[in-house]
Amino acid sequence: MLRATLIVNPKAGKGTGCTVAGIAAQVLVTGGIDTTILVPTSQDDTRRASQEAVNAGVDIVIACGGDGTIHTVLQAIAQTATCFGVIPAGTGDDNARTLALPLGDPAAAARLILEQITWPKSVDLARVTLADGQMRWYLGVLSTGFDSSVNERANNLSWPRGKARYLVCTLGELRTFVPLPYRVSVDGTDYADTAMLVCVGNGISYGGGMRVCPNAVIDDGELDITWLHEVSKATFLRVFPAVYRGTHVAHPAVDMLRGKSVTVEASGQIAYADGERIGPLPVQVDVVPGALRVLAR
Repeated sequence: MLRATLIVNPKAGKGTGCTVAGIAAQVLVTGGIDTTILVPTSQDDTRRASQEAVNAGVDIVIACGGDGTIHTVLQAIAQTATCFGVIPAGTGDDNARTLALPLGDPAAAARLILEQITWPKSVDLARVTLADGQMRWYLGVLSTGFDSSVNERANNLSWPRGKARYLVCTLGELRTFVPLPYRVSVDGTDYADTAMLVCVGNGISYGGGMRVCPNAVIDDGELDITWLHEVSKATFLRVFPAVYRGTHVAHPAVDMLRGKSVTVEASGQIAYADGERIGPLPVQVDVVPGALRVLAR
């Protein structure tokens, strides 16, 4: 019998994580998967539980939560033979969208895991390395500039919650944000200019459906770079909503680049990936083809 460890973020989906996990577990057990449910109480516990599951040789490690939970769990699974499953339960679920997983239907997500266990899909991961040598994996998008500054601001607020907090912080950051000079190297070719934001996508979207790297393909062995050059705040407000449709790429202030190895430098900026704080620039991002075996179509 195949064994699975289902790692649950109980705070995901406005506190519905355990309920969602229970529905998914019932489907998995009925389908013949010996399923253990773990409910860690912190990110460190989640990281530890994921590593222990891999070390114990379980066949599948499943993340039940949002992009942050996925990000934490895959740190242990990257470049192993362990299969990775996802039960989407977050508010954004951008990586679940990129993987074309069922949203809002944990039973359907669990059935997909059962269907695909014989045919796991190999997808790329991005490996980001900080100046001090620390390394992290991410599945979706690494962001720097305006949006990461909004995240920094949001992390210092306890209210409001959800999208309202993001909106409040976006408006607050608009009042003070100043475009910064960036240096970006893509496969050894250097670029330099001011920017509102620079993103490096293995996946397509962040922030609950903002398709910042709309042409990214998660198994093509390349990274997509979106560079929004300096524009007025009025222009930025006009361009930014187009990110939800992915049509911002047509604006003359947006450059799209592609490559396998990317270095991003800018003074005083923080990188976020999969919505999680990574650390200060500079960072180097390398694509690692086939680094994750995921149960998706």
